Amino acid sequence: MTTARQQQDKLGSGFDASSTADDVLDGIDLHGRTALVTGGYSGLGLEITRALSRAGAHVIVPARRPATAREALRDIPGVEVRALDLADLASIRKFADHFLTTDDRKLDILINNAGVMACPETRMGPDGAWEAHFAINHLGHFALTNRLAPALSSRNARVVSVSGLGEHRYSGWR
Repeated sequence: MTTARQQQDKLGSGFDASSTADDVLDGIDLHGRTALVTGGYSGLGLEITRALSRAGAHVIVPARRPATAREALRDIPGVEVRALDLADLASIRKFADHFLTTDDRKLDILINNAGVMACPETRMGPDGAWEAHFAINHLGHFALTNRLAPALSSRNARVVSVSGLGEHRYSGWR
């Protein structure tokens, strides 16, 4: 790891830290599009889900706690909740395989947003080789994205991975 400050180039998108999901989607029609938002029933993910729904997308929200997700999303049209635990590779496989074999729609937008923070150190995975925070926030999304890759075959498909300020500020890569 380096301690030197890493500079990032601006993307030139016209958006900044004060931009909202509605700002980004302003004027964009997502009718007929399918989006999947992990962690889409709380915090930033909930706001993303709301904005995608307002833009007309059908939004799938995978959730470790489906009943909690359904309650949080009950007033948002065009949202579907499905069970998924990003800490469990078997759950990821089951979720993705079900999506790929039963859904006749493609996946246009995958937003990897779910995550845990400040949890006690826990080991998981093969022989306890993975620290839970890293496994859930990164490896789970990696596995999910790879399993869903056939559904993301459109030239216009997008994958967005969300990370927290702590990962930028405290990782040593600044």
